[in-house]
Amino acid sequence: MKILVIGSGGREHALVWKLRQSPRVRKIYCAPGNAGIGELAELVPLVPDAIEGLLRFAITKKIDLTVVGPEVSLSLGIVDQFNAHGLRIFGPVQQAAQLEVSKAFAKQLMQEQGVPTAAFATFTDPTAARNYVDQIGAPIVVKADGLAAGKGVLICHTLQEAHQAIDDIMRAHAFGTAGDRVVIEEFLEGEEASFLAFTDGTTVLPLASAQDHKRIFDNDQGPNTGGMGAYSPAPVVTLALVDRIVNEIMLPTIQGLKRRGITYKGILYAGLMIRDASVKVIEFNARFGDPECQPLMVRLQSDLVEVIDATIDERLAGVSLTWNPDPAICVVLTAGGYPGHYETGQPIAGLDTLRQWQSGMVFHAGTAKSDGQIVTKGGRVLGVTATGKDVSAAIATAYHAVAKISWPGMHYRRDIGQRAIGRSDTSE
Repeated sequence: MKILVIGSGGREHALVWKLRQSPRVRKIYCAPGNAGIGELAELVPLVPDAIEGLLRFAITKKIDLTVVGPEVSLSLGIVDQFNAHGLRIFGPVQQAAQLEVSKAFAKQLMQEQGVPTAAFATFTDPTAARNYVDQIGAPIVVKADGLAAGKGVLICHTLQEAHQAIDDIMRAHAFGTAGDRVVIEEFLEGEEASFLAFTDGTTVLPLASAQDHKRIFDNDQGPNTGGMGAYSPAPVVTLALVDRIVNEIMLPTIQGLKRRGITYKGILYAGLMIRDASVKVIEFNARFGDPECQPLMVRLQSDLVEVIDATIDERLAGVSLTWNPDPAICVVLTAGGYPGHYETGQPIAGLDTLRQWQSGMVFHAGTAKSDGQIVTKGGRVLGVTATGKDVSAAIATAYHAVAKISWPGMHYRRDIGQRAIGRSDTSE
């Protein structure tokens, strides 16, 4: 079969890498891809929001299956368009993707369904928002309602920070139209985890647990990013918690959508805050997480094509997933200055030394080829992903590989996965 993968990040590199392992796959295209993906798939010069172009390409090339990576394609209704033309595509329809596209929509649905989440209020007027935080006090969380590439959530420890966040989002339009409305939430304490599951609109099939690191600097300091690293499994997600998350969060959410006439098919990703016996939803995403996808795909032993087909055909109830028991860790390497201003076009040294690496995979994100050399092209550049007999071994292997890679200004966190060391893993 011929597959089209949409996107250009580390998530898409991991998906292409995993899809290629299926005996059913004959050819993979990726739009637009990156330098690493180009070694596994034929790159197509179409960006994820070029819906009409992607549709024409899929029809012309007789693509058997399209797998959507980024949320922007889903938000623009690519699944609806492909479905209307009889094309198989993996991802939720536009109405279902509102779970990620609008934080207010997601919060209202959770409230209706009794899904545990932080107390909240929504505002379209910045003065009313400022008055509200004055009443509630700090710490408090201010979120742009729409898509903001993982950077639209601001944790405010003082009222001054909250006022500034509201002004930045709503008056200065730091995130464009995504900030026309804000969601203001109570500050939740605990440990964050990522819970991803395949769902066909009725059945929820959880993936292995994972945990990512959002902040740019060690010890969770500095601004939020798209993700500085991840590991799987996450010991904080115990087997007992898995059952509760499925029954108290995931199933009620897809059932609530179905009551609205919306069948959710694809990956449903809940960002969770866990504290003792309490589990609350921070937010939902409508696709694979990045960088969580990288360690998850390295650990997944099942044929991804088979699982995707079962999701599309609404027969997930008969599917189970098998996993490599060894933990995996992904360390993200970024351009200097990310998530703020950064330079591109920096030549990357050391990748050739890891071509035959047996203990992991270097997934490309923001890379391109220039004059036969691989150079930086984005903020998050590479995701060095390794496995090991335990978390400590996986960490050591990943950082040993990281030490072989360099470019001017390269930055990465040195504490990815440290939280899991020494904790008994009863998550699977």
